[in-house]
Amino acid sequence: MRVRVLGIESSCDDTAAAVVAHTPGARPEILSNVVLGQADLHARFGGVVPEIAARAHVEKLDHAVAAALDAAGLDLRDLDAIAVTAGPGLIGGVLSGVMLAKGLAAATGLPLLGINHLAGHALTPRLTDDVAFPYLMLLVSGGHCQFLLVRGPEDYTRLGGTVDDAPGEAFDKVARLLALPQPGGPAVEAEARTGDPSRHPLPRPLLDRPGCDLSFSGLKTAVLRARDTLVARDGGLHRAARADLCAAFQGAVSDVLTEKSRRALALYLAAAPPQPVFAVAGGVAANLCLRRALEAQAQAAGARFFAPPLALCTDNAAMIAWAGIERLRQGATGDAEVTARPRWPLDTASPALIGAGRKGAKA
Repeated sequence: MRVRVLGIESSCDDTAAAVVAHTPGARPEILSNVVLGQADLHARFGGVVPEIAARAHVEKLDHAVAAALDAAGLDLRDLDAIAVTAGPGLIGGVLSGVMLAKGLAAATGLPLLGINHLAGHALTPRLTDDVAFPYLMLLVSGGHCQFLLVRGPEDYTRLGGTVDDAPGEAFDKVARLLALPQPGGPAVEAEARTGDPSRHPLPRPLLDRPGCDLSFSGLKTAVLRARDTLVARDGGLHRAARADLCAAFQGAVSDVLTEKSRRALALYLAAAPPQPVFAVAGGVAANLCLRRALEAQAQAAGARFFAPPLALCTDNAAMIAWAGIERLRQGATGDAEVTARPRWPLDTASPALIGAGRKGAKA
């Protein structure tokens, strides 16, 4: 039976709504995918301000939903379910989306599904390319970085992850250090195109240790020290020197992710999956330099490589709607209670990489 699900996403600084349809045996259809960004609101602060993001979500969420339904040519009564990001993320934004979704579900009687934002990213290869389970996923974004063995819509094993800053967070911080605009990922990538990555011998953290865990905080500090050295020597940071630093930083991130991917692929392939696939998703997956390096690593290991279209790398609601469809296909009829959660690991059996604290384990 064909199902149509409304997805709502508000975990960080993008207010998004989408409608995805699926008929068993056919490819999923993204009927609409609306993203209302907030970059202009946060630009002068050098990063996302949670309170401003939450207020913007409150103002924009109903408009995003209306635009998504209009673009899909549907009304609420034409839907089969509502899926909403219930975490992890900035709690004010997550709560805004959850409350709107609860109101819509109560008014329409539609089933409501609380979706893990990370599951949305992790299941995107099935939305875009019909990838079969099990596959290896590198989820690499502004707040998260982990290698996941994906066996099903709710079956994840973490093979490794970041013990401090995620790559996207490191890109943002490096951009601020070098007086580049936010978001930092695209700005650093653009600057790096004219730079020489060999000019600055930056470290490759944790490559001297076994396993698939990652660290990027020290790399960010190394960029800071290199910048200060250049400023002291040259009386400022010239454009060519900044481009070299960006290229060196991006090259270091690429080298670390490539080597850790090689190790994760070895663990994944040891189980002899019938159709080996290495997929990457999340905002940092939009970086073309990283994509090329990861694709080459997958090919060397004998696995097919998949990365979403750039529009589906960053936060969006189509992935949330699709994650809801995956759960419906497993027999879900809705969640009795959907609660906004700032932290929500996909692999609850593995120990937290960073201290859990009162709010639970970090994803």
